[in-house]
Amino acid sequence: MDINLTLIALALLILCSAFFSASETAMMSLNKYKLRHLAKRKNKAAKRSLNLIKRPDRLLGMILVGNTFANIIASAILTSYAEQSFGQIGLVVSTISLTIIILLFGEIIPKTLAAVFPEQLAFPASPILWLLLMLFYPLVWLLNSFVNILFRLCGLKIKHKETSEPLSSDEIHSVVHDSKSKLGPRNKNMLLGVLELNQIKVSDVMIPHHKVECINLSLDINNIIKQIVNAKHSILIACYDTIENIAGIILTREALKFITKDDTPTYEEILSLLNEPYYTPDNISIQTQLIDFQKKGMRFATVVNEYGEIEGIITVEDIIEEIVGEFADTYNLETHIKIGSDNTHTTTGDTTIREINRHLHLHLPTHGAKTISGFIIDELREIPIGNCCLKINDYVVEVKKVENNMIKLVKIRYIHHE
Repeated sequence: MDINLTLIALALLILCSAFFSASETAMMSLNKYKLRHLAKRKNKAAKRSLNLIKRPDRLLGMILVGNTFANIIASAILTSYAEQSFGQIGLVVSTISLTIIILLFGEIIPKTLAAVFPEQLAFPASPILWLLLMLFYPLVWLLNSFVNILFRLCGLKIKHKETSEPLSSDEIHSVVHDSKSKLGPRNKNMLLGVLELNQIKVSDVMIPHHKVECINLSLDINNIIKQIVNAKHSILIACYDTIENIAGIILTREALKFITKDDTPTYEEILSLLNEPYYTPDNISIQTQLIDFQKKGMRFATVVNEYGEIEGIITVEDIIEEIVGEFADTYNLETHIKIGSDNTHTTTGDTTIREINRHLHLHLPTHGAKTISGFIIDELREIPIGNCCLKINDYVVEVKKVENNMIKLVKIRYIHHE
């Protein structure tokens, strides 16, 4: 055989081997979710590729048949030429050379490129693969049938799923967490917030009872009206002296409409505005609470512990803030967090850790204590009697003021690493 024809034939066969190797890796590396998205947008190559990988046994069977034939024919051609031209030495040299060439240019290089650029190689290859699959279908079907029989004899039953298995919550969490550069930090945090709703308890995000604004019905009518007029929030708890003696819930907007009339409302008329309070346990997830709000058509609940004692309140907005971040809402408590210079933040001791993390984008631990004061006491294992500080991860938390065994003021500083 002429040397030129031999080289041309070998080059073409090695290209065929490279094509099949690259196609196999590229097809198996395609992102099925992205592929389905492109297919819904009428991308023909994506739709064709999706149809091909629906039955990977047929696709891989056809690719392996083509790859095997290309390598065997190349080996036969070179072996025949080398033996005729150089004898036994040529046979040994050609075998070693062809093995290295096929390994490099027919396997490693094309498969590496296909793994890095799956779409760029799979989409152009899809029409060729589809045509070859049609042409070699009888042979592929025969080989696959034989393989399935062997599997059954070994007690294995292979099921070919038309669609991929759904992702679990943890898997979706990992996908979102690893997609920061594409999603952007804000979108990423919102998606993670949705996924973590079932891990956060009502007690983690509720407004504690000592911060809840109440209307004291034990006062005279003028003072009651004054409390309603000066109220900062749209939903108020009406009680007798303390929050433990709840009488009901007053909607500030309805009360103001009633009060703005010419005649001063009577005590009984104020009581007629009360709505029945809606109680919720403090240990359920905010995902469950959000669903309950939706079912009951409510936006406000009084949180109680296992003993029936009132712990605080929770609103729809408190839950939504866990997803989208802080925003002005119908029951927005003024934050006591002040941002200073040199990466320092000052806050009161009763500020919750979740509020600090949300406002300042910090990453202080949220397990255990709910407030920054409780967090510091847990870390020190004692109540500080004066100024002190502790280092938590990349933050220095400094106690600035203590009164009556209560931490009143805390400064948080981020440590820059060079």
